[in-house]
Amino acid sequence: MKQTSRMRVTGLLMAVVALTMIYSCSDDDNSGGDSARVKVSMTDAPGDYDAVYVDVVDVMVKSEASADEEGWTSLTNVEAGVYNLLELTGGVTQLLANAEVEAGYLSQIRLVLGNNNTVVINGESQPLSTPSAQQSGLKIQVNQELEAGQEYEFLLDFDVDQSIVSAGSSGGFILKPVIRASSGQENGEIKGAVHPTTFQSVVKATNANTTISAYTDANGEFVLNGVPAGTYQISVTPAIVSGLNAKIINNVEVSAGASIDLETIFLN
Repeated sequence: MKQTSRMRVTGLLMAVVALTMIYSCSDDDNSGGDSARVKVSMTDAPGDYDAVYVDVVDVMVKSEASADEEGWTSLTNVEAGVYNLLELTGGVTQLLANAEVEAGYLSQIRLVLGNNNTVVINGESQPLSTPSAQQSGLKIQVNQELEAGQEYEFLLDFDVDQSIVSAGSSGGFILKPVIRASSGQENGEIKGAVHPTTFQSVVKATNANTTISAYTDANGEFVLNGVPAGTYQISVTPAIVSGLNAKIINNVEVSAGASIDLETIFLN
């Protein structure tokens, strides 16, 4: 009888242990839950200014495709601050948010700006008037399906030349951001270096649908981020004072997720 009782107790303990292991494994399998990780970064195309400062106060996302103002959610861990867009060229990016969001359809990203936006021209700082519609949030179409447990990176590429508009007779300037959003999963990059490095150059990738540009850095290096798959013409235009000739490279093929290295481009 005692032996039978011990066997029953032992069997019961083994069953409890087995159930505990199954529950634990189930928890591990679902550790990602129903969320995906979203990273939002900012970069800039070249502009003919000394500096352009934008005041980022929030980054929001919306899952519904409707046009109404409901359904927006602020991302956690937003890196709010005033950023000089002209420092975000040559492949340099600024992380704005890194957060967990509910898996599913992501319709739009909204970049919310504050009032502390300025442009520096010939050493003189001037305020950038920001329309109320832009302050409440610039809406950027994304239309991306987010899978649970996966990580998604979105790059917001400012076009400074198109984003700053003269206010007319007042002599002031208005900030009307023109931003291209791209996903790292669906796009590639083009990188390389330009020699000589004494002068800065503008590197531009162009096809019928897309134009992406960046300055070279102090080492002559450049990165064009968020390049959609396709065939591009690459133009390298040095500063006029350099006396160097521009150079064209045709038929550069880019595929999703690929990094194309043009190595060193020599100008003469």
